[in-house]
Amino acid sequence: MRFITSSPIVLLAILPATTSFVTPPTRTTFTPQTSRHDATATTTLHATDSSSNSEPTTTTTTTPPPPAKDPPSYELLSRPARKGRPLKIAIAGGGVGGLTAALTMLQSGFDVTVYEKTAAFARFGGPIQFASNALSVLKAIDARLFDRVMEKFTFTGTRACGIKDGLRADGSFRMTGDRLDYLWDESAPADWFVKFPLKECADVFGLPYTGVIDRPDLQEILIEECAALKPDFIKNGNPVVSYVDNGPGAGVSVNLADGTTAEADVLVGSDGIWSAVRAQMYGEEIKKSSEDLMKRQGCSYSGYTVFAGETVIKTADYYETGYKVYIGPKRYFVTSDVGDGRVQWYAFFAFPPGSKKAPSGWGGSTRDKQEDPGENLVEYIKSLHEGWTDEIMTVLDATPPESVEQRDLYDRAPELLRSWADGNVVLMGDAVHPMMPNLGQGGCQAIEDAYVLTETLGNCESTEKLQGALQSFYRKRILRVSIVQFLSRLASDLIINAFDTPWSPHDNLGKSWKSYLTFFWKPLLQYAIFPGQFAYLYSYHPTGNMKDIPDKLESKWRTEHYKSAEAAFARVASEGQAAAGPSFFEKAKADPVPSDRVATVLKATKD
Repeated sequence: MRFITSSPIVLLAILPATTSFVTPPTRTTFTPQTSRHDATATTTLHATDSSSNSEPTTTTTTTPPPPAKDPPSYELLSRPARKGRPLKIAIAGGGVGGLTAALTMLQSGFDVTVYEKTAAFARFGGPIQFASNALSVLKAIDARLFDRVMEKFTFTGTRACGIKDGLRADGSFRMTGDRLDYLWDESAPADWFVKFPLKECADVFGLPYTGVIDRPDLQEILIEECAALKPDFIKNGNPVVSYVDNGPGAGVSVNLADGTTAEADVLVGSDGIWSAVRAQMYGEEIKKSSEDLMKRQGCSYSGYTVFAGETVIKTADYYETGYKVYIGPKRYFVTSDVGDGRVQWYAFFAFPPGSKKAPSGWGGSTRDKQEDPGENLVEYIKSLHEGWTDEIMTVLDATPPESVEQRDLYDRAPELLRSWADGNVVLMGDAVHPMMPNLGQGGCQAIEDAYVLTETLGNCESTEKLQGALQSFYRKRILRVSIVQFLSRLASDLIINAFDTPWSPHDNLGKSWKSYLTFFWKPLLQYAIFPGQFAYLYSYHPTGNMKDIPDKLESKWRTEHYKSAEAAFARVASEGQAAAGPSFFEKAKADPVPSDRVATVLKATKD
């Protein structure tokens, strides 16, 4: 799991934290019009002289009305061709969602500052998957951003992706079909159980194809694009720890780890699954676990732990497959091409939480030491796949044992009736809807959040409307995100608890009731469930149909991919495998750079 660390833009990420008492900008205010009766109150008194027959006399007095209360004063918010000041945004967390939100908002004219805890960016296995829906959003945000991502991208969705039989795949990485003819023809291969219609579904909407990009490369691109609009947009090593909501139109006071306070109109909590912002909003204690570890800060243990590793290996199907899911009893094993000859693998097991064997440095967790430093983790994982296809063993044998990491997987159940917003504070991404990685939609949904949130806030003409806008954002996103959360968890539960080696009349490898169920699932998965699932995921595409752009991008990439992969294979043949290096932010933390050099670094990078 190698991370690129040589680019000068890394240096921006380690600016020393600065005291952030913010002086409010010059205010342009307006007073809501109210309807009041301005007429004075009139009282008429009639007096009669009872001692005579004279006419009654009339006396009229005028009473002034009580003074009216001053209506609240709100500030006008500017956009192009609209008067007012920029909307001031504080973002907690500089992950994929936070940085994407920062860039989208900066491009919309907002004044944005990201508060990031650098130590949270430990090694996370390198690549992040972007499905077609996320790529459409990136293109809608900014064409230059999209082009830069494509330069670092590895397409997987244009090649064979799907589920393979973990026991029957013959070990040669052969490319076969996923038909049912093996039922009556014993010589017919049964390697592939079912393939995913990724390319076909993307073509329906005219979208770029699913693929991966190294997380450090993506962070580098996002940071540089943000810095071009606001050089000091990120404050490292100084995360948000709490907030005070100041009421309608009055913004939020953001309390930082160094004891200082920043003022903003809106605080966006994008600080990951163990979010400090969510902890305050929902009354949780950060990272507090139940005694059995089944609950942690409002999140539930999924029932699965995952090991991951990375290797450079030229398998027989390397250029023909994107990613493969090998299924078998109570576990599954995933491999994916992640570019430059590298194959990333994930091994999922239904173990109780805390069954720790390997270091963990993923998703903001602390990178712990290995439980038994002398244990060869590759051999351990191989022992858990005894009897499985040699294709898995080949990938594992090529993996440096010291590169293996492990994480217990937690997520949150969808909460349709619980708002993501509290006054002038809102949650997005993994801070409010962490999900299982099976559909590769965690980062994609965070990017969608960033786009929709910016669009919703951009429609606010004054600070009066901000709290309502944050609630509107939640309502716009909750149904789609809940469906994706549900599908992501369902995919894991089905593979572990309902899938097994499919039944076949020619051997005894699949004879349990789950094997028969898996066999009968096949046509439903192939012709209904998977097409419907991916069509729904890709149905959100703000660019609309991109016509011939996806095919042109993939054609250009294919040639470059072959060259870079072959160079990597040759290097490994002569030098051997090497474990991955530190992540982008781990490198930045280790090599601090004075803040007065940042401008020079940025200029040099652009030149």
